[in-house]
Amino acid sequence: MNSTDFGPLLVSYEDVAAAAQRIAGQAIRTPVMTSTTVDARTGAKVFFKCENFQRMGAFKFRGAYNALSLLTPEEAKRGVLAYSSGNHAQAVALAGRLLGVKAAIVMPMDAPPVKVEATRGYGAEVILYDKHTADRETFARKIAAERGLALIPPFDHPHVVAGQGTAAKELIEEVGQLDYLLVCCGGGGLLSGCAIAANALSPNCKSIGVEPELGDDATRSFRTKTLQSCHNPETIADGARTHSMGKVTFPLVMAYVADMLTVNDAELLRTMFWLWERMKIVVEPTGALAAAALLEGKLDAKGKRVGVIVSGGNVDLDWAAKQRVSTQ
Repeated sequence: MNSTDFGPLLVSYEDVAAAAQRIAGQAIRTPVMTSTTVDARTGAKVFFKCENFQRMGAFKFRGAYNALSLLTPEEAKRGVLAYSSGNHAQAVALAGRLLGVKAAIVMPMDAPPVKVEATRGYGAEVILYDKHTADRETFARKIAAERGLALIPPFDHPHVVAGQGTAAKELIEEVGQLDYLLVCCGGGGLLSGCAIAANALSPNCKSIGVEPELGDDATRSFRTKTLQSCHNPETIADGARTHSMGKVTFPLVMAYVADMLTVNDAELLRTMFWLWERMKIVVEPTGALAAAALLEGKLDAKGKRVGVIVSGGNVDLDWAAKQRVSTQ
């Protein structure tokens, strides 16, 4: 693998292509949607890659299934442990069920109930922790070591990153060359994987990451070229409340991503409900990050072909209803 000033590049396009073959027949080749209203509003030709229709409702299944598929027989026999606020939890739980691998998931006590219930529904053991008093990675590593379980982190793992990149691979194969690819960013797994794929398949495409304003660690890392962190950011984009990018994702983002943008929670809510009401797709707050950057005018896309990754649709409907009332 190549190395940069920020660390080694541990994932290549060949890894993404291999992951695509590995997950074929298990991951859904999700639909690409267009909207004449969006095109008129932005002056661009926009393609939404709808990972909210992926198995378990988010792109995370791609990376989880790829990573669990590459366990050694001994690791698979012992089982795995993951930590996640929700979507990675469900993804590892479902992949484990499909591959016959026992999964335990560390989740925060305030994780969306719909995600906790779904994780248990896929057959995983859920271990809750208080995010205000415990560091989840330290907590998870301790349990994994005690039980002899393979640790499958939510983003900072080469096999996870390679699997996530298959979303952009599919999008570009279906719609052709792009000028911009907008991707939500938490820990950078989806962003770095998709940027790798875009760089290989559409070399002139600029990959742009989008974060919540209150959880802008990756944006600050990108700007300062030094890994920055956020401690438990209170944003509605629960999938982007990550502490920081990791040793795998930070060098990849620096190597393959052209820019980073942020949106605030109000902009995120507006976009989320707009997608619900006008495009008839249920999107969670984190899943609307990339679309929010475009629809809220953070990027001048006039005359451009733009890909937007809609990353997930696992939203608590009771919570969403209350938000809708409060914004009217």
